[in-house]
Amino acid sequence: MTHCGRAAAFAVASLLIGATMTVTAPAATRRAGTDVPPDVEQHADEWVLPHRDYENSRATTDSTITAANVGTLELAWSKEMPGRGLFGNLASTPLIVGDTVYAQDLTSNVWALSLADGSVKWSKKYDEPVIGPNGIGVGYGKAFAVIGRGEVVAFDAETGKKIWARSINLDPQDGVSIQPTPVGGLVLLSTFPGNIDEQDFPAGVRGVLQALDQKTGKRVWKFDTVKGNLWGHPEVNAGGGAWYPPAVDLERGIAYWGTGNPAPWPGTPQYPGATSRKGDNLYTDSVLAVNIKDGKLQWYQQANPHDIFDHDLQLTMLMDDADGRQLVIASGKLGIVFAYDAKTGDPVWETPVGTHLNDHLKELPVATGVAPGPLGGVLTPMAHADGVIYVPVVENPATYIPSSPNFVSGFALNGGSGTFVAIDAATGGILWEHKLPKGMNFGGATVVNDLVFTSTADGTVYALDRETGAEVWTYQAGGAINGWPAVVGDTILIPVGASEPPALIALRLPDPSK
Repeated sequence: MTHCGRAAAFAVASLLIGATMTVTAPAATRRAGTDVPPDVEQHADEWVLPHRDYENSRATTDSTITAANVGTLELAWSKEMPGRGLFGNLASTPLIVGDTVYAQDLTSNVWALSLADGSVKWSKKYDEPVIGPNGIGVGYGKAFAVIGRGEVVAFDAETGKKIWARSINLDPQDGVSIQPTPVGGLVLLSTFPGNIDEQDFPAGVRGVLQALDQKTGKRVWKFDTVKGNLWGHPEVNAGGGAWYPPAVDLERGIAYWGTGNPAPWPGTPQYPGATSRKGDNLYTDSVLAVNIKDGKLQWYQQANPHDIFDHDLQLTMLMDDADGRQLVIASGKLGIVFAYDAKTGDPVWETPVGTHLNDHLKELPVATGVAPGPLGGVLTPMAHADGVIYVPVVENPATYIPSSPNFVSGFALNGGSGTFVAIDAATGGILWEHKLPKGMNFGGATVVNDLVFTSTADGTVYALDRETGAEVWTYQAGGAINGWPAVVGDTILIPVGASEPPALIALRLPDPSK
């Protein structure tokens, strides 16, 4: 997602003050040749990676929470994380490693908490606001975090002692908003064009994928997600980069990244209709298959050439279809879910989700209503299990003005709604839809046995029946949510970033012995 689009998403949060199904969830460490951190391998049944496993499935069977008992979940503890980033103060997934929870807030502060009661084991206070999403990566005995505009810090995961720190900024105006991924002896991250001080896309800035040596922080490789000389007008244009962790194929040693959109959008007075960047604007709005060891591009697929609506393609997952073929599933604010052959990049199917209006246009002669708008489509992580893809969709159209840079109107900052969609991975067919009228769906998707969890900007947490989409349980968290849960055993952790004060809460099944 882009700076302005993701910023808009977080702005909403800041303004809003019976039988267990067998889930075939991927192993976190399925591999053949790619180094996996020992602690990731040891704790693979917990929530040790941003989206639980390297495939970004966000699915677990290693939990006792089911449709039969979800109604008994109760608040076990709440850890206040005071402070306020520009868009709330929590916008990522906490990690669960053994008896420790790792979390980061949108003022760059780092927390290591007890899973049992939320007490602080160690913390690092920075109070440097960031755009987000951000968060912690754990591996090789370290906790990796991005501080402020682009300093990557490795802490000792047990003690919090700083081991190394390194800036990965390549331009004075770029920034970093991504949860680190440790793999292959590296830490995978990306810059993007913008930062907390730049509300517009800074001209001439390009998002760059990077891999750091996990031992020293030294950059091992980088891949520029902008092809060529910023499409002709570097004094005007910007784009690319990544906001979300890539899906990783450990067997082939490939990371699948989704990339952000080009800018300016929809145009400027001098260059209406984004004529400053004629052409496809590669490699924006694309899936990039990149070798983990050396950063070499294996293949790419651009889902949205010459995007003029801020419709990036930031989210990727890996899964196998019924025939054993590995698929890359990708989506973003353009509101279309894509399936590609992971080996070749060949398109398999694509499925629009949510409302679509005029979003195919490449020119805007007059002010035009468009859906999805810049705060619409698929904004937060999907999940998959047993051949089904679960997709959170934001419904929020907008009016785009053709010659005004980064200017849209008519979309709701504290309204809108959500739709939650289940898709058959074999065909791309929609299996069911569930409307979420109370608020925009910023809570991602998380599969837990026979349930799939999501949440909305009014603070409601939902558990839906995986087979039918029926509402099984709801919980009011007391503040807007634009982060995503982590689950282990009898506990689900939910970041509530726009409560007063912001807090990470733990819901837990009752202890049967009491």
